[in-house]
Amino acid sequence: MSTIPIEVQLSTLPTTPGVYQFYDQEEKILYVGKAKNLKKRVSSYFTKKHDHGKTRVLVKKIRSIKHIVVPTESDALLLENNLIKKYRPRYNVLLKDDKTYPWICIKNERFPRIFPTRKLIKDGSEYFGPYTSMKTVHTLLDLIRSVYPLRTCTYDLAPEKVAAGKFKVCLEYHLENCKGPCEGYQTQQDYHRQIQEIREIVKGNFKSSLHYFRSQMKALAQEMKFEEAQLIKDKIEVLENYQVKTTIVNPKINNVDVFSIISDDSFAYVNFLQLSHGSIIRSHTMEIKKKLEETDEELLQLAIIEIRQRFNSLSKEVYLPFEVALEPDIKVVVPKLGDKKKILDLSERNAKFFRQDRFKQIKIIDPDRHTNRIMAQMKADLRLSREPRHIECFDNSNIQGSNPVAACVVFRDAKPSKKEYRHFNIKTVEGPDDFASMEEVVFRRYKRLLQEEEPLPQLIVIDGGKGQLSSALKSLDALGLRGKIAIVGIAKRLEEIYFPQDPIPLYLDKKSETLKIIQQLRNEAHRFGITFHRNKRSKAAINSELEAIEGIGKKTVEELLKTYKSVKRIKEASIDSLAQTIGMSKAKKIYETFH
Repeated sequence: MSTIPIEVQLSTLPTTPGVYQFYDQEEKILYVGKAKNLKKRVSSYFTKKHDHGKTRVLVKKIRSIKHIVVPTESDALLLENNLIKKYRPRYNVLLKDDKTYPWICIKNERFPRIFPTRKLIKDGSEYFGPYTSMKTVHTLLDLIRSVYPLRTCTYDLAPEKVAAGKFKVCLEYHLENCKGPCEGYQTQQDYHRQIQEIREIVKGNFKSSLHYFRSQMKALAQEMKFEEAQLIKDKIEVLENYQVKTTIVNPKINNVDVFSIISDDSFAYVNFLQLSHGSIIRSHTMEIKKKLEETDEELLQLAIIEIRQRFNSLSKEVYLPFEVALEPDIKVVVPKLGDKKKILDLSERNAKFFRQDRFKQIKIIDPDRHTNRIMAQMKADLRLSREPRHIECFDNSNIQGSNPVAACVVFRDAKPSKKEYRHFNIKTVEGPDDFASMEEVVFRRYKRLLQEEEPLPQLIVIDGGKGQLSSALKSLDALGLRGKIAIVGIAKRLEEIYFPQDPIPLYLDKKSETLKIIQQLRNEAHRFGITFHRNKRSKAAINSELEAIEGIGKKTVEELLKTYKSVKRIKEASIDSLAQTIGMSKAKKIYETFH
Protein backbone atom coordinates (compact mmCIF):
# COMPACT_ATOMS: atom_id res chain seq x y z
CA MET A 1 0.00 0.00 0.00
CA SER A 2 1.24 3.51 -0.86
CA THR A 3 2.28 5.57 2.18
CA ILE A 4 2.37 8.79 0.14
CA PRO A 5 -0.53 11.11 1.13
CA ILE A 6 -3.30 11.50 -1.44
CA GLU A 7 -2.63 15.26 -1.70
CA VAL A 8 0.94 14.55 -2.82
CA GLN A 9 -0.18 11.89 -5.31
CA LEU A 10 -2.68 14.37 -6.79
CA SER A 11 -0.08 17.13 -7.11
CA THR A 12 2.18 14.97 -9.31
CA LEU A 13 -0.51 13.86 -11.77
CA PRO A 14 -0.02 15.05 -15.40
CA THR A 15 -2.53 17.24 -17.24
CA THR A 16 -2.56 14.94 -20.30
CA PRO A 17 -5.18 12.38 -21.43
CA GLY A 18 -5.01 9.00 -19.72
CA VAL A 19 -6.54 6.30 -17.55
CA TYR A 20 -6.49 6.37 -13.73
CA GLN A 21 -6.89 3.50 -11.25
CA PHE A 22 -7.95 3.79 -7.60
CA TYR A 23 -6.70 1.21 -5.06
CA ASP A 24 -7.69 0.55 -1.42
CA GLN A 25 -5.36 -0.13 1.53
CA GLU A 26 -5.05 -3.82 0.50
CA GLU A 27 -3.94 -2.80 -3.01
CA LYS A 28 -7.24 -4.05 -4.41
CA ILE A 29 -8.44 -2.12 -7.46
CA LEU A 30 -11.61 -0.11 -6.76
CA TYR A 31 -12.23 1.89 -9.90
CA VAL A 32 -10.88 2.58 -13.40
CA GLY A 33 -11.66 5.83 -15.20
CA LYS A 34 -10.58 7.85 -18.23
CA ALA A 35 -9.83 11.56 -18.47
CA LYS A 36 -8.95 14.25 -20.99
CA ASN A 37 -6.99 15.91 -18.19
CA LEU A 38 -5.86 13.40 -15.54
CA LYS A 39 -4.99 15.96 -12.84
CA LYS A 40 -8.24 17.89 -13.16
CA ARG A 41 -10.50 14.81 -13.30
CA VAL A 42 -8.90 12.82 -10.45
CA SER A 43 -8.66 15.88 -8.18
CA SER A 44 -12.41 16.50 -8.62
CA TYR A 45 -13.14 13.31 -6.62
CA PHE A 46 -11.51 14.84 -3.55
CA THR A 47 -12.65 18.47 -3.91
CA LYS A 48 -16.24 18.09 -5.13
CA LYS A 49 -19.24 17.39 -2.85
CA HIS A 50 -20.83 14.10 -3.98
CA ASP A 51 -24.60 13.58 -3.70
CA HIS A 52 -24.34 9.87 -4.42
CA GLY A 53 -23.59 7.76 -1.31
CA LYS A 54 -21.51 5.15 -3.17
CA THR A 55 -19.18 7.84 -4.56
CA ARG A 56 -18.54 9.14 -1.03
CA VAL A 57 -17.74 5.59 0.15
CA LEU A 58 -15.39 5.07 -2.82
CA VAL A 59 -13.45 8.27 -2.09
CA LYS A 60 -13.04 7.28 1.61
CA LYS A 61 -11.51 3.93 0.57
CA ILE A 62 -8.92 5.32 -1.89
CA ARG A 63 -5.36 4.95 -0.63
CA SER A 64 -3.31 5.03 -3.84
CA ILE A 65 -3.74 6.30 -7.39
CA LYS A 66 -2.05 4.89 -10.49
CA HIS A 67 -2.29 6.25 -13.99
CA ILE A 68 -1.40 5.46 -17.60
CA VAL A 69 -0.78 8.32 -20.02
CA VAL A 70 -2.06 7.83 -23.60
CA PRO A 71 -1.80 10.03 -26.73
CA THR A 72 -5.54 10.84 -27.18
CA GLU A 73 -8.89 10.76 -25.40
CA SER A 74 -10.13 7.97 -27.73
CA ASP A 75 -7.10 5.84 -26.76
CA ALA A 76 -8.04 6.40 -23.11
CA LEU A 77 -11.60 5.22 -23.87
CA LEU A 78 -10.38 1.94 -25.41
CA LEU A 79 -7.81 1.32 -22.66
CA GLU A 80 -10.43 1.99 -19.94
CA ASN A 81 -12.75 -0.57 -21.53
CA ASN A 82 -9.99 -3.22 -21.64
CA LEU A 83 -8.90 -2.61 -18.03
CA ILE A 84 -12.48 -2.83 -16.74
CA LYS A 85 -12.90 -6.20 -18.47
CA LYS A 86 -9.56 -7.41 -17.13
CA TYR A 87 -9.80 -6.31 -13.47
CA ARG A 88 -13.60 -6.04 -13.00
CA PRO A 89 -13.38 -3.25 -10.35
CA ARG A 90 -16.16 -3.10 -7.77
CA TYR A 91 -17.25 0.47 -8.51
CA ASN A 92 -17.19 0.25 -12.33
CA VAL A 93 -20.13 -0.46 -14.57
CA LEU A 94 -19.41 -3.94 -15.92
CA LEU A 95 -20.93 -4.64 -19.32
CA LYS A 96 -20.89 -8.40 -19.03
CA ASP A 97 -22.76 -10.77 -21.28
CA ASP A 98 -22.36 -14.53 -20.94
CA LYS A 99 -24.31 -15.34 -24.10
CA THR A 100 -22.65 -16.90 -27.14
CA TYR A 101 -24.18 -15.30 -30.21
CA PRO A 102 -24.91 -17.16 -33.47
CA TRP A 103 -23.03 -16.51 -36.74
CA ILE A 104 -23.57 -17.48 -40.36
CA CYS A 105 -20.54 -19.41 -41.61
CA ILE A 106 -19.46 -19.66 -45.25
CA LYS A 107 -17.08 -22.61 -44.99
CA ASN A 108 -13.63 -22.39 -46.54
CA GLU A 109 -14.19 -25.20 -49.08
CA ARG A 110 -14.06 -25.65 -52.86
CA PHE A 111 -17.88 -25.59 -52.89
CA PRO A 112 -18.61 -23.70 -49.62
CA ARG A 113 -21.42 -24.85 -47.34
CA ILE A 114 -23.44 -22.21 -45.49
CA PHE A 115 -24.71 -22.98 -41.98
CA PRO A 116 -25.36 -21.40 -38.53
CA THR A 117 -22.78 -21.77 -35.76
CA ARG A 118 -21.87 -20.41 -32.32
CA LYS A 119 -18.17 -21.36 -32.66
CA LEU A 120 -15.62 -19.36 -34.63
CA ILE A 121 -12.86 -21.60 -36.04
CA LYS A 122 -9.84 -19.92 -37.61
CA ASP A 123 -9.61 -22.07 -40.76
CA GLY A 124 -10.07 -19.33 -43.38
CA SER A 125 -13.91 -19.58 -43.31
CA GLU A 126 -16.02 -16.41 -43.43
CA TYR A 127 -18.29 -15.53 -40.51
CA PHE A 128 -21.13 -13.02 -40.71
CA GLY A 129 -22.63 -11.69 -37.49
CA PRO A 130 -22.92 -12.16 -34.65
CA TYR A 131 -26.71 -12.09 -34.71
CA THR A 132 -28.76 -11.38 -31.61
CA SER A 133 -31.01 -14.43 -32.08
CA MET A 134 -30.92 -17.79 -33.86
CA LYS A 135 -34.37 -16.98 -35.27
CA THR A 136 -32.86 -14.17 -37.38
CA VAL A 137 -30.18 -16.55 -38.64
CA HIS A 138 -32.71 -19.22 -39.66
CA THR A 139 -34.91 -16.62 -41.39
CA LEU A 140 -31.95 -15.49 -43.49
CA LEU A 141 -30.82 -19.04 -44.27
CA ASP A 142 -34.37 -20.06 -45.27
CA LEU A 143 -34.45 -17.10 -47.67
CA ILE A 144 -31.05 -18.02 -49.14
CA ARG A 145 -31.94 -21.70 -49.57
CA SER A 146 -35.27 -20.85 -51.22
CA VAL A 147 -33.43 -18.81 -53.86
CA TYR A 148 -30.06 -20.54 -54.28
CA PRO A 149 -29.47 -24.30 -54.63
CA LEU A 150 -26.55 -25.09 -52.29
CA ARG A 151 -24.94 -28.32 -51.19
CA THR A 152 -25.51 -29.56 -47.62
CA CYS A 153 -23.29 -32.67 -47.72
CA THR A 154 -19.87 -32.75 -46.02
CA TYR A 155 -17.95 -34.49 -48.84
CA ASP A 156 -14.44 -33.32 -49.74
CA LEU A 157 -15.19 -32.24 -53.31
CA ALA A 158 -11.57 -32.12 -54.50
CA PRO A 159 -11.28 -31.98 -58.37
CA GLU A 160 -9.59 -35.38 -58.60
CA LYS A 161 -12.24 -37.08 -56.41
CA VAL A 162 -15.12 -35.57 -58.45
CA ALA A 163 -13.37 -36.57 -61.71
CA ALA A 164 -12.90 -40.13 -60.40
CA GLY A 165 -16.66 -40.39 -59.77
CA LYS A 166 -16.29 -41.05 -56.02
CA PHE A 167 -19.62 -39.42 -55.17
CA LYS A 168 -23.21 -39.82 -56.29
CA VAL A 169 -25.93 -37.14 -56.19
CA CYS A 170 -28.37 -37.45 -53.29
CA LEU A 171 -32.08 -36.72 -52.78
CA GLU A 172 -31.36 -32.97 -52.48
CA TYR A 173 -30.31 -32.97 -56.17
CA HIS A 174 -33.53 -34.69 -57.25
CA LEU A 175 -35.56 -32.21 -55.16
CA GLU A 176 -33.69 -29.41 -57.04
CA ASN A 177 -32.22 -28.04 -53.78
CA CYS A 178 -28.69 -28.71 -55.08
CA LYS A 179 -27.19 -28.68 -58.60
CA GLY A 180 -24.94 -31.68 -57.97
CA PRO A 181 -21.36 -30.31 -57.82
CA CYS A 182 -20.36 -33.71 -56.36
CA GLU A 183 -20.77 -35.27 -59.85
CA GLY A 184 -19.53 -32.19 -61.70
CA TYR A 185 -23.03 -31.01 -62.76
CA GLN A 186 -22.30 -27.48 -61.44
CA THR A 187 -19.09 -25.56 -62.10
CA GLN A 188 -17.04 -23.99 -59.35
CA GLN A 189 -17.39 -20.59 -61.08
CA ASP A 190 -21.22 -20.75 -61.09
CA TYR A 191 -21.29 -21.91 -57.46
CA HIS A 192 -19.00 -19.06 -56.35
CA ARG A 193 -21.16 -16.52 -58.20
CA GLN A 194 -24.05 -17.67 -55.95
CA ILE A 195 -21.83 -17.37 -52.85
CA GLN A 196 -20.87 -13.81 -53.79
CA GLU A 197 -24.54 -12.82 -54.13
CA ILE A 198 -25.31 -14.52 -50.79
CA ARG A 199 -22.55 -12.44 -49.14
CA GLU A 200 -24.32 -9.29 -50.35
CA ILE A 201 -27.75 -10.49 -49.16
CA VAL A 202 -26.37 -11.22 -45.68
CA LYS A 203 -25.01 -7.64 -45.66
CA GLY A 204 -28.50 -6.37 -46.59
CA ASN A 205 -27.73 -5.59 -50.25
CA PHE A 206 -30.15 -7.27 -52.70
CA LYS A 207 -29.22 -5.18 -55.76
CA SER A 208 -26.77 -7.56 -57.46
CA SER A 209 -28.98 -10.66 -56.90
CA LEU A 210 -32.09 -8.94 -58.27
CA HIS A 211 -30.15 -7.59 -61.28
CA TYR A 212 -28.79 -11.05 -62.13
CA PHE A 213 -32.17 -12.80 -61.81
CA ARG A 214 -34.01 -10.14 -63.84
CA SER A 215 -31.52 -10.37 -66.71
CA GLN A 216 -31.73 -14.20 -66.55
CA MET A 217 -35.55 -14.08 -66.59
CA LYS A 218 -35.58 -11.83 -69.69
CA ALA A 219 -33.10 -14.09 -71.48
CA LEU A 220 -35.21 -17.19 -70.77
CA ALA A 221 -38.39 -15.42 -71.87
CA GLN A 222 -36.75 -14.41 -75.18
CA GLU A 223 -35.76 -18.06 -75.71
CA MET A 224 -39.43 -19.01 -75.10
CA LYS A 225 -38.49 -20.96 -71.94
CA PHE A 226 -41.45 -19.60 -70.01
CA GLU A 227 -41.62 -22.27 -67.29
CA GLU A 228 -37.97 -21.66 -66.34
CA ALA A 229 -38.53 -17.88 -66.54
CA GLN A 230 -41.48 -18.26 -64.14
CA LEU A 231 -39.26 -20.10 -61.62
CA ILE A 232 -36.77 -17.21 -61.78
CA LYS A 233 -39.66 -14.72 -61.36
CA ASP A 234 -40.75 -16.58 -58.19
CA LYS A 235 -37.23 -16.14 -56.78
CA ILE A 236 -37.29 -12.41 -57.60
CA GLU A 237 -40.60 -12.07 -55.72
CA VAL A 238 -39.17 -13.88 -52.67
CA LEU A 239 -36.18 -11.49 -52.59
CA GLU A 240 -38.33 -8.38 -53.18
CA ASN A 241 -40.82 -9.33 -50.44
CA TYR A 242 -38.02 -9.90 -47.95
CA GLN A 243 -36.39 -6.61 -48.96
CA VAL A 244 -39.65 -4.68 -48.46
CA LYS A 245 -40.09 -6.20 -44.98
CA THR A 246 -36.55 -5.40 -43.89
CA THR A 247 -36.13 -1.92 -45.42
CA ILE A 248 -36.87 0.55 -42.66
CA VAL A 249 -35.56 3.83 -44.06
CA ASN A 250 -33.85 5.20 -47.14
CA PRO A 251 -31.79 2.39 -48.81
CA LYS A 252 -28.97 4.93 -49.26
CA ILE A 253 -28.34 4.75 -45.50
CA ASN A 254 -25.67 2.07 -45.56
CA ASN A 255 -23.15 0.64 -43.07
CA VAL A 256 -24.33 2.77 -40.12
CA ASP A 257 -24.58 2.02 -36.39
CA VAL A 258 -27.39 3.67 -34.39
CA PHE A 259 -27.33 4.01 -30.59
CA SER A 260 -29.84 5.46 -28.12
CA ILE A 261 -30.06 5.51 -24.32
CA ILE A 262 -32.80 5.89 -21.72
CA SER A 263 -32.11 5.73 -18.00
CA ASP A 264 -33.46 6.09 -14.47
CA ASP A 265 -31.74 6.34 -11.07
CA SER A 266 -30.52 2.74 -11.04
CA PHE A 267 -30.29 1.45 -14.61
CA ALA A 268 -29.61 2.58 -18.16
CA TYR A 269 -30.75 0.85 -21.36
CA VAL A 270 -28.72 1.24 -24.56
CA ASN A 271 -30.21 0.10 -27.87
CA PHE A 272 -28.02 -0.70 -30.87
CA LEU A 273 -29.29 -0.96 -34.46
CA GLN A 274 -26.99 -1.81 -37.36
CA LEU A 275 -28.15 -0.62 -40.78
CA SER A 276 -27.15 -1.83 -44.21
CA HIS A 277 -28.82 -0.45 -47.36
CA GLY A 278 -31.75 0.88 -45.32
CA SER A 279 -32.35 -2.46 -43.58
CA ILE A 280 -31.83 -3.33 -39.94
CA ILE A 281 -29.51 -6.32 -39.95
CA ARG A 282 -28.91 -6.34 -36.19
CA SER A 283 -30.67 -5.10 -33.06
CA HIS A 284 -29.56 -5.46 -29.45
CA THR A 285 -30.46 -3.74 -26.16
CA MET A 286 -28.08 -3.73 -23.21
CA GLU A 287 -29.11 -3.17 -19.58
CA ILE A 288 -26.47 -1.34 -17.49
CA LYS A 289 -26.61 -1.17 -13.69
CA LYS A 290 -25.32 2.17 -12.47
CA LYS A 291 -22.60 2.09 -9.83
CA LEU A 292 -21.75 5.75 -9.15
CA GLU A 293 -23.03 9.03 -10.60
CA GLU A 294 -22.50 8.00 -14.23
CA THR A 295 -24.06 10.35 -16.77
CA ASP A 296 -25.91 9.16 -19.87
CA GLU A 297 -22.97 10.42 -21.94
CA GLU A 298 -20.46 8.29 -20.00
CA LEU A 299 -22.63 5.17 -20.13
CA LEU A 300 -23.42 5.55 -23.83
CA GLN A 301 -19.73 6.06 -24.63
CA LEU A 302 -18.81 2.89 -22.70
CA ALA A 303 -21.65 0.89 -24.28
CA ILE A 304 -20.74 1.96 -27.84
CA ILE A 305 -17.16 0.70 -27.44
CA GLU A 306 -18.29 -2.59 -25.89
CA ILE A 307 -21.15 -3.30 -28.34
CA ARG A 308 -19.06 -2.49 -31.43
CA GLN A 309 -16.34 -4.85 -30.18
CA ARG A 310 -18.83 -7.58 -29.29
CA PHE A 311 -20.59 -7.48 -32.67
CA ASN A 312 -17.41 -6.84 -34.65
CA SER A 313 -18.80 -3.63 -36.18
CA LEU A 314 -16.53 -1.72 -38.56
CA SER A 315 -19.06 1.01 -39.46
CA LYS A 316 -17.41 4.41 -39.79
CA GLU A 317 -20.61 6.37 -39.10
CA VAL A 318 -22.84 6.34 -36.01
CA TYR A 319 -26.14 8.11 -35.25
CA LEU A 320 -26.47 9.25 -31.62
CA PRO A 321 -28.99 11.30 -29.58
CA PHE A 322 -26.20 13.66 -28.46
CA GLU A 323 -22.49 14.25 -29.07
CA VAL A 324 -20.13 11.63 -27.63
CA ALA A 325 -16.34 11.53 -28.03
CA LEU A 326 -15.36 8.40 -29.99
CA GLU A 327 -12.39 7.31 -32.07
CA PRO A 328 -11.24 10.00 -34.55
CA ASP A 329 -12.05 7.90 -37.65
CA ILE A 330 -15.72 7.44 -36.61
CA LYS A 331 -18.16 10.07 -37.86
CA VAL A 332 -20.73 11.02 -35.19
CA VAL A 333 -24.09 12.31 -36.48
CA VAL A 334 -26.81 13.75 -34.19
CA PRO A 335 -29.92 13.71 -36.47
CA LYS A 336 -32.59 16.38 -36.05
CA LEU A 337 -34.90 15.68 -39.04
CA GLY A 338 -35.71 13.22 -41.81
CA ASP A 339 -34.89 9.53 -42.25
CA LYS A 340 -31.90 9.63 -39.92
CA LYS A 341 -34.02 11.05 -37.08
CA LYS A 342 -36.71 8.40 -37.75
CA ILE A 343 -34.22 5.57 -37.29
CA LEU A 344 -32.84 7.17 -34.10
CA ASP A 345 -36.42 7.44 -32.75
CA LEU A 346 -36.96 3.76 -33.63
CA SER A 347 -33.85 2.85 -31.64
CA GLU A 348 -35.12 4.82 -28.63
CA ARG A 349 -38.51 3.08 -28.89
CA ASN A 350 -36.74 -0.28 -28.82
CA ALA A 351 -34.89 0.76 -25.65
CA LYS A 352 -38.17 1.88 -24.01
CA PHE A 353 -39.97 -1.38 -24.89
CA PHE A 354 -37.04 -3.40 -23.55
CA ARG A 355 -37.18 -1.36 -20.32
CA GLN A 356 -40.94 -1.93 -19.96
CA ASP A 357 -40.49 -5.68 -20.49
CA ARG A 358 -37.74 -5.78 -17.86
CA PHE A 359 -39.98 -3.90 -15.40
CA LYS A 360 -42.80 -6.42 -15.94
CA GLN A 361 -40.40 -9.35 -15.47
CA ILE A 362 -38.81 -7.83 -12.35
CA LYS A 363 -42.25 -7.09 -10.87
CA ILE A 364 -42.97 -10.83 -11.02
CA ILE A 365 -39.51 -12.21 -10.18
CA ASP A 366 -38.19 -9.59 -7.75
CA PRO A 367 -41.00 -7.40 -6.32
CA ASP A 368 -38.63 -5.75 -3.80
CA ARG A 369 -36.35 -4.46 -6.55
CA HIS A 370 -39.44 -3.22 -8.44
CA THR A 371 -40.66 -1.34 -5.34
CA ASN A 372 -37.21 0.12 -4.58
CA ARG A 373 -36.92 1.41 -8.14
CA ILE A 374 -40.35 3.09 -8.04
CA MET A 375 -39.59 4.66 -4.65
CA ALA A 376 -36.26 6.04 -5.93
CA GLN A 377 -38.01 7.36 -9.05
CA MET A 378 -40.77 9.08 -7.04
CA LYS A 379 -38.19 10.64 -4.72
CA ALA A 380 -36.33 12.09 -7.73
CA ASP A 381 -39.43 13.17 -9.71
CA LEU A 382 -41.12 14.93 -6.76
CA ARG A 383 -37.87 16.40 -5.38
CA LEU A 384 -38.32 14.70 -2.00
CA SER A 385 -35.69 14.36 0.73
CA ARG A 386 -36.87 10.80 1.58
CA GLU A 387 -38.42 7.92 -0.33
CA PRO A 388 -42.25 8.07 0.02
CA ARG A 389 -42.73 4.60 1.51
CA HIS A 390 -45.89 5.79 3.33
CA ILE A 391 -48.23 8.07 1.33
CA GLU A 392 -51.66 9.42 2.28
CA CYS A 393 -54.15 11.03 -0.09
CA PHE A 394 -57.23 13.15 0.78
CA ASP A 395 -60.41 13.77 -1.25
CA ASN A 396 -63.64 15.67 -0.46
CA SER A 397 -67.11 14.48 -1.57
CA ASN A 398 -70.19 16.73 -1.26
CA ILE A 399 -72.49 16.13 -4.20
CA GLN A 400 -75.01 18.98 -4.48
CA GLY A 401 -73.89 20.15 -1.05
CA SER A 402 -75.53 17.27 0.83
CA ASN A 403 -73.85 15.05 3.42
CA PRO A 404 -70.28 16.44 3.06
CA VAL A 405 -67.67 13.75 3.73
CA ALA A 406 -63.96 13.18 3.07
CA ALA A 407 -61.72 10.18 2.48
CA CYS A 408 -58.12 9.39 3.34
CA VAL A 409 -56.41 6.47 1.57
CA VAL A 410 -53.02 5.04 2.53
CA PHE A 411 -50.37 3.52 0.26
CA ARG A 412 -47.36 1.64 1.57
CA ASP A 413 -44.50 0.81 -0.83
CA ALA A 414 -46.69 2.07 -3.71
CA LYS A 415 -49.49 -0.41 -2.88
CA PRO A 416 -52.91 0.28 -1.26
CA SER A 417 -53.12 -0.50 2.48
CA LYS A 418 -56.93 -0.74 2.65
CA LYS A 419 -57.14 -1.55 6.36
CA GLU A 420 -55.71 1.95 7.04
CA TYR A 421 -58.26 3.84 4.88
CA ARG A 422 -60.36 6.34 6.84
CA HIS A 423 -63.70 8.15 6.29
CA PHE A 424 -64.51 11.57 7.77
CA ASN A 425 -67.85 13.26 8.36
CA ILE A 426 -67.36 17.01 8.03
CA LYS A 427 -68.28 18.51 11.43
CA THR A 428 -67.28 22.17 11.57
CA VAL A 429 -68.09 23.38 8.03
CA GLU A 430 -71.54 24.57 6.98
CA GLY A 431 -72.44 24.04 3.32
CA PRO A 432 -70.27 22.93 0.40
CA ASP A 433 -66.85 24.50 1.17
CA ASP A 434 -64.07 22.28 -0.22
CA PHE A 435 -61.23 24.40 1.14
CA ALA A 436 -62.51 24.55 4.73
CA SER A 437 -63.42 20.83 4.61
CA MET A 438 -59.88 19.93 3.50
CA GLU A 439 -58.42 22.06 6.31
CA GLU A 440 -60.63 20.32 8.90
CA VAL A 441 -59.90 16.76 7.71
CA VAL A 442 -56.12 17.16 7.46
CA PHE A 443 -56.04 18.74 10.92
CA ARG A 444 -58.11 15.94 12.47
CA ARG A 445 -56.09 13.20 10.78
CA TYR A 446 -52.64 14.36 11.90
CA LYS A 447 -53.72 15.60 15.31
CA ARG A 448 -54.90 12.08 15.99
CA LEU A 449 -51.71 10.47 14.64
CA LEU A 450 -49.63 12.78 16.86
CA GLN A 451 -51.77 12.03 19.93
CA GLU A 452 -51.54 8.27 19.34
CA GLU A 453 -47.81 8.57 18.51
CA GLU A 454 -48.36 6.80 15.20
CA PRO A 455 -45.75 7.22 12.40
CA LEU A 456 -46.43 10.09 10.00
CA PRO A 457 -46.35 9.64 6.20
CA GLN A 458 -43.41 10.81 4.09
CA LEU A 459 -45.80 12.31 1.51
CA ILE A 460 -49.33 13.77 1.53
CA VAL A 461 -51.23 14.06 -1.77
CA ILE A 462 -54.16 16.48 -1.91
CA ASP A 463 -56.77 15.94 -4.62
CA GLY A 464 -57.09 19.49 -5.91
CA GLY A 465 -55.10 22.50 -7.04
CA LYS A 466 -53.51 25.40 -5.24
CA GLY A 467 -56.62 26.23 -3.13
CA GLN A 468 -56.96 22.82 -1.51
CA LEU A 469 -53.18 22.58 -1.06
CA SER A 470 -53.11 25.93 0.78
CA SER A 471 -55.95 24.79 3.06
CA ALA A 472 -54.10 21.57 3.95
CA LEU A 473 -50.94 23.59 4.65
CA LYS A 474 -52.79 25.72 7.20
CA SER A 475 -53.53 22.56 9.20
CA LEU A 476 -49.91 21.37 8.99
CA ASP A 477 -48.80 24.82 10.21
CA ALA A 478 -51.25 24.65 13.14
CA LEU A 479 -49.84 21.25 14.15
CA GLY A 480 -46.20 22.30 13.67
CA LEU A 481 -45.71 19.76 10.86
CA ARG A 482 -44.82 22.21 8.07
CA GLY A 483 -41.57 21.00 6.47
CA LYS A 484 -41.70 17.66 8.33
CA ILE A 485 -44.02 16.00 5.79
CA ALA A 486 -43.78 16.57 2.03
CA ILE A 487 -47.10 17.64 0.51
CA VAL A 488 -48.28 18.08 -3.10
CA GLY A 489 -51.60 18.78 -4.81
CA ILE A 490 -52.81 17.21 -8.07
CA ALA A 491 -55.23 19.19 -10.26
CA LYS A 492 -57.57 16.99 -12.32
CA ARG A 493 -57.74 18.78 -15.66
CA LEU A 494 -54.11 18.66 -16.85
CA GLU A 495 -52.70 16.41 -14.12
CA GLU A 496 -50.65 19.31 -12.74
CA ILE A 497 -48.59 18.65 -9.61
CA TYR A 498 -48.49 21.68 -7.26
CA PHE A 499 -45.85 22.27 -4.59
CA PRO A 500 -46.18 24.62 -1.59
CA GLN A 501 -45.13 28.21 -2.38
CA ASP A 502 -44.40 27.36 -6.04
CA PRO A 503 -46.87 28.98 -8.48
CA ILE A 504 -45.55 26.97 -11.45
CA PRO A 505 -46.87 23.38 -11.49
CA LEU A 506 -44.86 20.30 -12.40
CA TYR A 507 -45.98 18.35 -15.47
CA LEU A 508 -44.82 14.75 -15.28
CA ASP A 509 -44.52 12.58 -18.39
CA LYS A 510 -47.93 10.98 -19.06
CA LYS A 511 -46.25 7.54 -19.02
CA SER A 512 -44.29 8.28 -15.85
CA GLU A 513 -44.67 5.69 -13.09
CA THR A 514 -44.67 8.48 -10.50
CA LEU A 515 -47.70 10.08 -12.15
CA LYS A 516 -49.41 6.66 -12.39
CA ILE A 517 -48.97 6.08 -8.64
CA ILE A 518 -50.33 9.58 -7.82
CA GLN A 519 -53.28 9.03 -10.19
CA GLN A 520 -53.97 5.66 -8.56
CA LEU A 521 -53.93 7.34 -5.13
CA ARG A 522 -56.28 10.10 -6.29
CA ASN A 523 -58.67 7.66 -8.01
CA GLU A 524 -58.71 5.34 -4.99
CA ALA A 525 -59.45 8.28 -2.63
CA HIS A 526 -62.22 9.44 -4.96
CA ARG A 527 -63.74 5.93 -5.19
CA PHE A 528 -63.56 5.42 -1.43
CA GLY A 529 -65.05 8.86 -0.71
CA ILE A 530 -67.87 8.51 -3.27
CA THR A 531 -68.84 5.06 -1.90
CA PHE A 532 -69.09 6.47 1.63
CA HIS A 533 -71.03 9.50 0.40
CA ARG A 534 -73.47 7.33 -1.57
CA ASN A 535 -74.07 5.04 1.41
CA LYS A 536 -74.64 8.01 3.67
CA ARG A 537 -77.15 9.59 1.28
CA SER A 538 -79.07 6.33 0.76
CA LYS A 539 -79.14 5.74 4.54
CA ALA A 540 -80.47 9.28 5.03
CA ALA A 541 -83.15 8.63 2.39
CA ILE A 542 -84.16 5.35 4.12
CA ASN A 543 -84.35 7.01 7.52
CA SER A 544 -86.47 9.88 6.20
CA GLU A 545 -88.90 7.42 4.54
CA LEU A 546 -89.45 5.53 7.85
CA GLU A 547 -89.36 8.61 10.07
CA ALA A 548 -92.09 10.18 7.90
CA ILE A 549 -94.56 7.67 9.44
CA GLU A 550 -96.37 9.32 12.34
CA GLY A 551 -95.28 7.95 15.71
CA ILE A 552 -92.04 6.40 14.39
CA GLY A 553 -88.86 8.03 15.69
CA LYS A 554 -85.14 7.73 15.05
CA LYS A 555 -84.56 5.01 17.67
CA THR A 556 -87.36 2.85 16.27
CA VAL A 557 -85.85 3.17 12.74
CA GLU A 558 -82.44 2.09 14.08
CA GLU A 559 -84.00 -0.97 15.79
CA LEU A 560 -85.77 -1.98 12.58
CA LEU A 561 -82.69 -1.56 10.36
CA LYS A 562 -80.61 -3.49 12.88
CA THR A 563 -83.04 -6.43 12.64
CA TYR A 564 -84.12 -6.32 8.97
CA LYS A 565 -81.03 -4.67 7.35
CA SER A 566 -83.07 -2.89 4.62
CA VAL A 567 -86.36 -1.00 4.02
CA LYS A 568 -87.38 -3.65 1.45
CA ARG A 569 -87.34 -6.37 4.14
CA ILE A 570 -89.24 -4.11 6.56
CA LYS A 571 -91.94 -3.61 3.91
CA GLU A 572 -92.18 -7.38 3.31
CA ALA A 573 -92.26 -8.29 7.04
CA SER A 574 -95.48 -9.57 8.64
CA ILE A 575 -97.21 -7.57 11.38
CA ASP A 576 -96.36 -10.24 13.97
CA SER A 577 -92.69 -10.20 12.99
CA LEU A 578 -92.57 -6.40 13.29
CA ALA A 579 -94.37 -6.54 16.64
CA GLN A 580 -91.64 -8.77 18.08
CA THR A 581 -89.09 -5.99 17.38
CA ILE A 582 -90.98 -2.76 18.11
CA GLY A 583 -94.27 -3.74 19.70
CA MET A 584 -97.77 -4.17 18.20
CA SER A 585 -98.77 -0.48 18.27
CA LYS A 586 -95.84 0.74 16.12
CA ALA A 587 -95.89 -2.45 14.02
CA LYS A 588 -99.50 -1.71 12.98
CA LYS A 589 -98.59 1.83 11.86
CA ILE A 590 -95.69 0.60 9.70
CA TYR A 591 -97.58 -2.37 8.28
CA GLU A 592 -100.60 -0.24 7.35
CA THR A 593 -98.34 2.40 5.72
CA PHE A 594 -96.77 -0.12 3.33
CA HIS A 595 -99.86 -2.28 2.77
